[in-house]
This record gives sequence, structure tokens and C-alpha cells, in this order.
Amino acid sequence: MKTKFIFVTGGVLSSLGKGLAAAAIGALLEARGLRVTIQKLDPYINVDPGTMNPFQHGEVYVTDDGAETDLDLGHYERYTNAKLGQRHNYTSGRIYYSVISKERKGEYLGGTVQVIPHVTDEIKQAILQLDGEADIAIVEIGGTIGDIEGLPFIEAIRQLRGDLGRENTLYIHATYVPYIKAAGELKTKPTQHSVKELRSIGIQPDILLCRTETGLSQSIKSKIALFCDVTEKAVITAMDVDCIYEVPLRFHQENLDEQIVEGLNMWTRAPILTPWEELITKVKNPQHKVTIAMVGKYVNLRESYKSLNEALFHGGVPNNAEVEIDFVNSERIKGEKLVQRLARADGILVPGGFGIRGIPGKLEAIAYARENGVPFFGICLGMQLAVVEFARNVAGLSLADSTEFSPSTPHPVIYLMKEWYDYRTDKIQVRDEDSDKGGTMRLGAYPCELNEDSLAYRAYATKNISERHRHRYEFNNAHRKTLEDAGLLISGTSPDGELVEIIELNDHPWFLGCQFHPEFKSRPLKPHPLFVSFVQTALERRLKEKTTHTE
Repeated sequence: MKTKFIFVTGGVLSSLGKGLAAAAIGALLEARGLRVTIQKLDPYINVDPGTMNPFQHGEVYVTDDGAETDLDLGHYERYTNAKLGQRHNYTSGRIYYSVISKERKGEYLGGTVQVIPHVTDEIKQAILQLDGEADIAIVEIGGTIGDIEGLPFIEAIRQLRGDLGRENTLYIHATYVPYIKAAGELKTKPTQHSVKELRSIGIQPDILLCRTETGLSQSIKSKIALFCDVTEKAVITAMDVDCIYEVPLRFHQENLDEQIVEGLNMWTRAPILTPWEELITKVKNPQHKVTIAMVGKYVNLRESYKSLNEALFHGGVPNNAEVEIDFVNSERIKGEKLVQRLARADGILVPGGFGIRGIPGKLEAIAYARENGVPFFGICLGMQLAVVEFARNVAGLSLADSTEFSPSTPHPVIYLMKEWYDYRTDKIQVRDEDSDKGGTMRLGAYPCELNEDSLAYRAYATKNISERHRHRYEFNNAHRKTLEDAGLLISGTSPDGELVEIIELNDHPWFLGCQFHPEFKSRPLKPHPLFVSFVQTALERRLKEKTTHTE
């Protein structure tokens, strides 16, 4: 069976939730027994999001094969069983880079290189790579209809209906139906204009996802259907929800999955949505609440830590606990004010990041957690700083630091490893300070072996794991014995023992730092074991303190 394609576009304004919608559609189709894959096409000129500012773009998501992608791929993997990678996220920059490289090599035989057909053919080729990978491929086009940079992508998917046939392609357009409080009415005109813009480019949408703060009446649906030339049943209410994992259930109530399989002329079983229903029941009826202080420098923009926020949420579900995140800006909150904030938390998490900004505040938070027995979770940079703090304040290396922040430190406990074995490519990788920023990164999934007498092993309940990385600097083995002798437990390493992946403290309720990003593998229906264990210990601490105060 050949792959059928669903193309998801958006109009009126950005941040409509196209990524969530595409992911929820994937979840619904999987619930019907179909195999799904998802791709994101982004119109911006950057070749990938890897070097983009998180304040502008949000989180950079990393796949097993080391692709640095748009954060929407995180939604796709959290909602579905799809295994995504390099070919599931393309930008205009990547497309044009390929076209220009071919032109320089003479592959166009000296012909004039144009947007149509050369750029659009390159886009179509990127999309058609997914043919045969699954029963249905969902392709989301980033940006908003009318954006000049997005036109080649829209033209490419327009052409694909002619190439693949109507029964193998489906266009879903997400729009906005605002409620005007002064008039007391929902307004359909923005949706009408958005569809008009799409039709002017040659695409007639098959289904409309109407984002709204309130439900759409039948009369509103009829009006939208009439003016946008779709059937009334193809006008889907995409109403705001309290929990994003409720979206698949809401779409099913609107018969969206039925509309899709009918439009693609497919036969499937009835959807099995029990796991999602049970998840929402647990989420809406928590027995407990825990507060986690997330100490970082990107906390003012929550999208910067999207996967991390979701992984903490996932960790609360099996613990029947609502996880409240207290975002603590490590650049601005220091000293006594920081201590006061941390004292209200049941657990402390220091996430990944790059650069020296906010580092002193993070080190203060780590010291507070270590000295006061507060559950601590350090991820990537958080793990590196935990090593620095321990080296300075416990192991007696008062000038210890990372060479990222202090190149001349006499005790570089964290440094740029010049050579390391890449388990994914089976090659020795060489890097130094002059390498391209992307070239100095350890990216993607790497194997790790756990010490069986460790917190990590108890959480994972297995010795061999694989986790995703995105970092430049590593634990320096030259200081390993000194730190271990002072009480640092190295509980996870690469199979050859050279790359330190997890550190712990034995004389602490829960103190763990990992070099990788476990949040990238956490799912609502399969929470990551480290987050489950971390939240569990934070909850136990909260309940113990509550009992003590009661007594």
C-alpha cells in the first residue's frame, strides 16, 4: 500500500496550534490501526534551528539520528509512535542550499534555475521521501498563508495533488474564528479571507480546523461551509482545552478522523482511545501537587523548555500528582531572594543551555539542593554545573570550572573533548575550539551503561539505555578519581567508559545529573523513568514535610 498524504496549513495568524493539530491527527489515525509519519516544512532561511536563539524560536528538538529540528517534532513524537529524523524537518534554507549546491555542480546542465520547477521539485522530493514509510504521512507547512517565504511550499503541495491523485492527498487548513466580546459574536470573516487566499494559490481545502475559544454553532458551521466551499461536516471545531492531550479526543468528538479516512478512501477499524481517556481522567483528578523550581535563563519564554515542561507533566501522571513549575530566572534572582524561592519548592531542576549568562544563579541553586537534601535533577549543562559545584565546594578544587566559561581554569572538570568515539557512525570524531559550532556538538542517541548500585538503575530497571544528546562539553576524566574519592558517584558511562553520562550523590535523597536530554524521549502514555522517579521523590518530601507540620 502506497502512502497517502495529509497537508496541514494555517491561516489568519501564527500560533494557532498547527503542530498540536497535526500530532493529534496522527494519534487518532494510529488509534484506528494505521501507521503514521509526520514532517514539518519551515519557510525560514536558516538551514536548521540548531543555532537559532531560543527566545525567538523556542526549543530545539533533537531526534535519535542527531537532527536538530523544530519543536513541533517533539509534539509529533509525544502523540504518536513515529520515529522521526533528518528527513522529517526541512527549512527553506535547507531546500535552497541543496538547489544551489546542485547548480554549482552543474546538475542542471547550465539551465536557468527557477523557483518553479527547481525549488518546488526539491520540496516535492523531500516530501516524497516519506512514501512507503507509513500508511499516512502528515506534512505540516509552517508559517501563515500569505507569507511570501512560504509560497514555494504551498505551490509544491498544490502540484502533488495532480501527481498523486485526489484519493491520495488531503488538505486540512487551520484558521481562527475570533469571538468579539463587544458584539457578542463569533466572526467568520478571517476564516473566509484565509481560505480565499489559499484558493487563490490553487488549493481548495478539504477540511477546516476552526480554532476558537468557544464552540461553533451549527449556523456558524453552515456559514463557513457555504463561503469556503466545504461540506458542513468538514468544518471542525478546534476549541481551546485545559490539557493539550485532550485534543485527540475533542477531534474525535467532531468526527475528524472519520472525515479523514473517508476523504482518503480508506477502511480502518474503529479507534481505540481508552489510553487517552484514562490519561485525561488522571490529569483532571490529581490526588497530590508538587512544586518544581526550574532554574534557568530562558524561563520568560516557556517554549524554550517545551519538552522539559511536558516531561515533568508526564512524570506527575503515574504519581497522581499535578506538577507546578516555578520558573526561576537565574540571571535576575540570586542570594537571599533565590533561597526564598527555592525553599518553597519540593524539587529543583537545572536545565540545559549555552553561554555564561545565569551560571552563578544556577550554581547557587545546585549548592542549596545538595546542602539541604532537596531532590535535584541536572540536565546537560545542569549536570556539568553540578560537577563544577561539587568540585569547588566538596572536592577542594576551589577554582574548578568548565572551559566554556573559564578557558584558563587550573581545574577544568568540564572541557571540550578533542577526540571521542561516535557510536552512531562507528568513527572517531575530532573537534576543537575552531570547529563550526554545529561540528563541535555531540548530537543524537548514544548508548549508556548503568551502575547497578545506583539511583539511575533503580529508575530505569535496566542496565543498558539509549538517550539523546545536544552538547559540546564533556566530563573531564583527568579529575575523575579526585571527584569519586570525594563522594561523587559516576553511575552511567558510554560502553567504553570514556564518556561520563550520569553523576549522582549517594548521601542524598535524590541528586542526579545527566549529560543527555531525557525529556526528548518522554511521552504522556509512557513517561520517562527519571522524571517519574524525580517527581515521586519530590512528592514524598512534600508529604513528609506536611506530616511533620501537622504533628
